Amino acid sequence: MGEKTLSGDFTQGSIAKKLIRFMVPILGALVLQAMYGAVDLLVVGQFGTNAGISAVSTGSNVINLVTFVISALTMGVTVLIGRYLGENKKERIGKVIGGTIAFFAVFALVLMVLLLIFAPQFASWLNAPEAAYDLTVTYIRICGGGILFVIAYNVISGIFRGLGNSKLPLIFVAIACAINIIGDLVFVALFHMDVAGAALATILAQLVSVVMSLVIIKRQSLPFHFRKKDIGFNSEIKNFVRTGFPIALQEVLTNLSFLILCAIINGISLEASSGYGIAQKVVSFVMLIPSSLMQSMSAFVAQNVGAGREDRAKKAMKTGMAFGVCIGVFVMLISYFRGDVPSALFTSNPDFIAKSAEYLRGFSAEAILTCIVFSYIGYFNGHGKTMPVMVQGISASFLFRVPLSYLFSIQPGANLVTIGAAVPLASVYGILFFSVCYLVFQKGLKKENSNREW
Repeated sequence: MGEKTLSGDFTQGSIAKKLIRFMVPILGALVLQAMYGAVDLLVVGQFGTNAGISAVSTGSNVINLVTFVISALTMGVTVLIGRYLGENKKERIGKVIGGTIAFFAVFALVLMVLLLIFAPQFASWLNAPEAAYDLTVTYIRICGGGILFVIAYNVISGIFRGLGNSKLPLIFVAIACAINIIGDLVFVALFHMDVAGAALATILAQLVSVVMSLVIIKRQSLPFHFRKKDIGFNSEIKNFVRTGFPIALQEVLTNLSFLILCAIINGISLEASSGYGIAQKVVSFVMLIPSSLMQSMSAFVAQNVGAGREDRAKKAMKTGMAFGVCIGVFVMLISYFRGDVPSALFTSNPDFIAKSAEYLRGFSAEAILTCIVFSYIGYFNGHGKTMPVMVQGISASFLFRVPLSYLFSIQPGANLVTIGAAVPLASVYGILFFSVCYLVFQKGLKKENSNREW
């Protein structure tokens, strides 16, 4: 394979065709990642202990939060590489990657120490059941010990998305998913290692994926020069952290708001709590389309901005919105009218299924609205304007989603339909917020262009 395989040109050709072609592998990778976490729980549920199910479920919340932060930070790398590729400043890409390696190596070391030392505190904060407490600590510590490989995978994937290549990250996560399934069956089903086996399988899968990805990359022709002397702390670190940090902070606080929402619903009843938990599993798959759309948009817009093609950047955003809304309508109808069908895949308890369907009915409009919000997010990320994204994410969570959820929960006869509706209502605010930001941003661009002409 040559250079063309490893990089994609988004600055010319059909926007819809190139955007969708780039988005599909990203969607595939996200689906595999969602399945990745489900496999651990499924195998432990079949061959492990009841306490093990709780431990994997609770411990994975910590690891998932860490992964979200890493993924958000690497978005800064994706955007910066896409910008330099569009500007034809390929000589700076090597510096970006060298700085990325140095930064994330230190970041991995810090995270590993924190997860190893404070695993008991994390388990306590998440209120791990007494029977599952020690197993939860074990899961967090084993995953924490191998966090370097989790970070390496996300960094490598972020680099290639910036180059316009979403197929290789799909291959990398497919390798990891296959190894994880094999590892779970060997360690948990065959050797009866329960939670420790599931955690080891997860880290082993990431290790093999990283090694295989490096082997694959070494055999390709890269569209830039990278030398060992590029590895180190340089000025490019500041550039990608400036973009990635607001996204990472937003991810942390947004996830915190959903933990608060979970606590609010837990106070209603056991059926409501379990139903919400099942609904969240369904929601995680519903959100795959908007998430893949946002990641694709960020890389697509960044490259066109670098090439001075703002017209294509705007058209890409509108194309993404139209595509997302079309799919969102279909998902919304299923969620509203037949939310019991996907819910039944996770449990046979009719009360839990009914409560899950209730929440999905209220949540259903989010399948459409979030595609618009995430297209805006991808557009601003692609420009490196991540402060509006951070402000919107935090304000939507703590000024709308959490207060509305609490307000709806304390009403007489409170149900999950109205509580679920708090999520799309927060997205309505998000659309209004970004629409104003977009108009102000466009006005600023016009003024900037006028000054250049003078």
